[in-house]
Amino acid sequence: VQLQASGGGLAQAGGSMRLSCAFSGSIFRINTVGWYRQFPGSQRELVASVTSGGTINYADVVKGRFTISRDNAENTVYLQMDSLKPEDTAVYYCNLKFLRQNLWGRGTLVTVSS
Repeated sequence: VQLQASGGGLAQAGGSMRLSCAFSGSIFRINTVGWYRQFPGSQRELVASVTSGGTINYADVVKGRFTISRDNAENTVYLQMDSLKPEDTAVYYCNLKFLRQNLWGRGTLVTVSS
């Protein structure tokens, strides 16, 4: 199984950005996909996740600003980030969990300038 993330880069405060993560390979139909982020010197923290059944979970700090969605036909998960803040600056990672697998994509840097 491979996870290929795209998006990221530089945005201004108040702006928007979309991250995408395509996953390929043999994936159990019951799974959870999500986005995590990591600040320098800190552990990765959950940003948002969505299960194959459609249950969505957001970190409190992004509620109302970020939207996670998944396209099961395309095996892709998206993170739409609006009203970006400088404190959203971090490396973002997509994640796929199924059965006992906990898989990560390559991180993508999101930088929000003030």
